[in-house]
Amino acid sequence: MPSKVYFADLRSGYRENLFDKLTRLLTEAGLTDLFQRGSLVAIKVHFGEKGGHAYIRPTFLRRIVDILRDAGHKPFLTDSSTLYPGERKEAISALRCAIENGFDFAVAGAPLIMCDGLRGHSARRVPINGELLQEAEIGSEILEADGLVVVSHFKCHELTGFGGAIKNLGMGCSSRTGKMEQHCNVAPTVKEERCTSCGACLRVCAHSAIRAVDGKARIDPEKCVGCARCITICRDTAISINWGAESNQVMKKMAEYALGAVNGKPDRVLFINFVTQVSPLCDCYGHTDAPIVPDQGILVSRDPVAIDQAGVDLVNRAEALPGTALVTNLKAGEDKFRGLHPEIDWEVSLEHGEKVGLGSRKYLLETLKPKGRDW
Repeated sequence: MPSKVYFADLRSGYRENLFDKLTRLLTEAGLTDLFQRGSLVAIKVHFGEKGGHAYIRPTFLRRIVDILRDAGHKPFLTDSSTLYPGERKEAISALRCAIENGFDFAVAGAPLIMCDGLRGHSARRVPINGELLQEAEIGSEILEADGLVVVSHFKCHELTGFGGAIKNLGMGCSSRTGKMEQHCNVAPTVKEERCTSCGACLRVCAHSAIRAVDGKARIDPEKCVGCARCITICRDTAISINWGAESNQVMKKMAEYALGAVNGKPDRVLFINFVTQVSPLCDCYGHTDAPIVPDQGILVSRDPVAIDQAGVDLVNRAEALPGTALVTNLKAGEDKFRGLHPEIDWEVSLEHGEKVGLGSRKYLLETLKPKGRDW
């Protein structure tokens, strides 16, 4: 059976502003009916890196928090530490970055709690019925919460083609060990003829896996965790991965880890995707490039596979914006994700998520009716 996906465009006016429209959308999707009164509800978000700006505005999170609090629940905002160096590599830096990006109690109306503890190791292993994995290591506070609301910025991604609900679940709710387990197949290699010994990859590697040997960068596979940071920093494109095979494994593991993140919460998880400012790369960089298509709207569903499929369809049906990183597949109906990252088979995470029982790619789109006319 197709899963229900609720959709609201971004039109608003004096009869109904966008925050009130979001409230109506979430009410129709049944947000307040998911949890028993007094539930501790984790709102999983991406706090954004310092210097980026495509993350979801904290004022939208405030509206979600207010809805839950008015219904008698106890929401908190949560995110996890990262593998790569940056502003979110452990709890102190991550929470400071979150507050600087506007995710403060005074704005969002809820406390901030890292789901994986001080250094990214507060986690438990839970059983999953996967094809590749039988266990997943998930942040403790995700597992301890009575309910889960996964709020994702839908965008393109250099490793998985796109990032949405499945990635926010599988990668975003896992511990550092869990992230390493998902990335472990991504083993980059250096093409020595292209390496100019600029040293950028040595400086950016957080795991001391790269050293200079005879004036060329060399990666130690025993130390490499596969975070792929060195690839994106190399200006000479000297570092590469067999993306076709390796990224497929990451996407499959990520879908299976998503099963672990919803462990023990049957019918107590809701997904919200903001298909806005659809950037070419993920939100983990200290910059945000221009969006490739016009803002599409907000999606809500209880099915992470269906909501991500709907997000992909919205982006691909749109006409591309001029002057962006996207230079091919610009027409409505063309594949924008393969236009940006042709080596990535983005459908793998959706196909595998459906295969392991995470959700369904078939969906029924319920479009929110306008409340009067302002134009």
